[in-house]
Amino acid sequence: MAVATTPMNLTGHWVGYLAIAIFSIAYVLAMLEEVTELRKSKPMVLAASLIWAFISVIYVNNGMSELSGQSFRMALEGFAELFLFIMVSMAYLNAMEDRGIFENLRIWLLSKSFSYRQLFWITGWMSFFLSSVCNNLTTALLMGAVVLAMGKGNKRFVGIACVNIVVATNAGGSFSPFGDITTLLVWQKGVVPFTSFYSLLIPAMVNFALPAGLMHFWVPKEQPAAAIEEPMMKRGGIIMIILFLLTIITAVCFENFLHLPPAAGMLMGLTYLKFFSYYLQMTADKFTDQQNRLYADQMEMPPDLLGKQDKHDFDVFEKVAHLEWDTLLFFYGVMMSVAGLSFLGYLGFASNFLYDQIDPTVANILVGIFSAFIDNGTIMYAVLTMHPDISQGQWLLVTLTAGVGGSLLAIGSAAGVGLMGQAKGLYSFSTHLKWMPLILFGYFGSIGVHFLLNQRFF
Repeated sequence: MAVATTPMNLTGHWVGYLAIAIFSIAYVLAMLEEVTELRKSKPMVLAASLIWAFISVIYVNNGMSELSGQSFRMALEGFAELFLFIMVSMAYLNAMEDRGIFENLRIWLLSKSFSYRQLFWITGWMSFFLSSVCNNLTTALLMGAVVLAMGKGNKRFVGIACVNIVVATNAGGSFSPFGDITTLLVWQKGVVPFTSFYSLLIPAMVNFALPAGLMHFWVPKEQPAAAIEEPMMKRGGIIMIILFLLTIITAVCFENFLHLPPAAGMLMGLTYLKFFSYYLQMTADKFTDQQNRLYADQMEMPPDLLGKQDKHDFDVFEKVAHLEWDTLLFFYGVMMSVAGLSFLGYLGFASNFLYDQIDPTVANILVGIFSAFIDNGTIMYAVLTMHPDISQGQWLLVTLTAGVGGSLLAIGSAAGVGLMGQAKGLYSFSTHLKWMPLILFGYFGSIGVHFLLNQRFF
């Protein structure tokens, strides 16, 4: 008997309707995480499991279990590559945070006598460039801490500065292959070469600078009091930054020259951190003794009275253990659920509507607007699963729009949601919504600049 190789169209079947209902309910629960205090990964992982379980029931009953199993494994392989890439990136960020690198940056900014308007632009541009190598949530929380510390007593400044940070982090992540989940997905899928992403640099700058330039006139002119704190960075911090950059270079070389998944290069880069962790552990006692002697000389007391530092002052596996597992499992639930809906035939239907009946440019602009309501990683994965036959210029366009479209609303990106939690009462959904027309102006401005500068890709 011949084995079926084409999935059944179940868009009109009860399983299809049930899958849509399960996914919708789970996604609403994930969006209401701040209200319900239910971690977003829980409903999404359950939804993915139920969707594939119901699909498998139908396929087993029709003697096509191999086809459903194969499709599930293909989707799982895509998630595994993404998971390993993000795992290494998060491990490095956690390690650098442990060494006090981000705290040092915050203290340096606080020690300068910047005016509110200067701080508005400094935190904006720093958010833009930092988010191209760090995830947008980490960048937003770092810059948000600076803004909250400097803007004490000035609610107006904190609100507008937080809006600016959200726009900047999302724009900064949109032109770098590892700056955001959307660009990472596109790069790993291979639809856009590594170097081509940087053609979005100027459009991304326009996306940030246009609304920021207009908001500038509403930023208070006053100068806050500078805070005096002593910067402290633990040993190995600078080397970890260098190792992280080498890890990114390794991932790029693996993809460009060896045609291996970027995740393979990132895992090799993780070993750099592991060996350096070993070095820090083995030299911890010697370093502590030196510090104790120096401190004892200053305090005029015997070094033995100061005790010893824990030998394991840095453990890379501890940094891996403290990853954002809720976020990683949330993406598992989203990607596997979307893969299930695609297998049922829904994404083929959506692709036919968006990219066959509508002009691709209009479709990609709409995708960006949808990302203000639905996580941009989810939107991009859905588009990649549809795999429409569009030019590289259109792929770059949808990468840009999905990346920056989340800035239109405070709930449209992890950066916005994170800052709402960090700056409660000062930055809210309504605060962000007030500036949405200016952000929308920047959104369409960046699209126009992309068409103007990147005609060669169309």
